[in-house]
Amino acid sequence: MLHPLFHLIATQPQLLGDHAQAYGELIGTELATQAAALKRRTLLGALALCLLGVATVLAGVALMLWVTLVPAPPQTTLWVLALVPGIPALLALVCGLLARAPSNATDPAFAELRRQVQADMALLRGLGA
Repeated sequence: MLHPLFHLIATQPQLLGDHAQAYGELIGTELATQAAALKRRTLLGALALCLLGVATVLAGVALMLWVTLVPAPPQTTLWVLALVPGIPALLALVCGLLARAPSNATDPAFAELRRQVQADMALLRGLGA
């Protein structure tokens, strides 16, 4: 006597093709989701690094300007010298924190594919019993 799975494949082979196509679509969807999350984290990390570089350069320029300024009231110039490099530094911090933050997806990678494989294996075990 043939296993019910072999009987099903022999009598209705299109079901196997449909099932394989559904697995392909599921894998494609999962890969697209993971690729988008990786792209987002990479872009935010690169942006944070660039903004941190800009903040460092501007801080150096501000320090040199502060040292070489002609005597002026410190209240009028000091806030500008601190604010100019502070804005990119703050943006770099925000981008870095966003890049390191866990994604809003609660499921681990390929969780839906894992659930589908487990459901198929349970079905095959049920057919064999």
